[in-house]
Amino acid sequence: MKGLVQRVVKAGVEVGGHEVSCIDAGVLLLLGVERKDGQNEAQELCRKILAYRIFPDEAGRMNLSLLDTGGALLVVPQFTLAADTSSGTRPGFSHAASPDLAESLYGSFLDFARASLGVERVKEGCFGADMKVSLVNDGPVTFMLSTR
Repeated sequence: MKGLVQRVVKAGVEVGGHEVSCIDAGVLLLLGVERKDGQNEAQELCRKILAYRIFPDEAGRMNLSLLDTGGALLVVPQFTLAADTSSGTRPGFSHAASPDLAESLYGSFLDFARASLGVERVKEGCFGADMKVSLVNDGPVTFMLSTR
């Protein structure tokens, strides 16, 4: 499982011209599910992301996590993160989870996040939809985290 973590001032998701989710300060997470992933990977990556220290403390050092700051989390399913880009000029998707598995683990990830942060602090994109994602990256601060 892979997550592209972006510290944001604000972020949002539109589907069909309608806003479906938005957050103010916090993290926009693009979440990629691979075919070998399971509940353990979803829980492990969720714990890591929530505890990852990417927010500044009083001295301006990255010492605070999403758990520390009270910020929000917007989780967007991102099929293309599971792409194999190791050769050629076209991505391959043989490592990506099936849609059923990916949707199930995406849901599990959201459940784990809501159990830790609370329902009101966790927002989501629309699985399988053509989404328009907007963000104001803070820093910019962006990290790729993985369970492998």
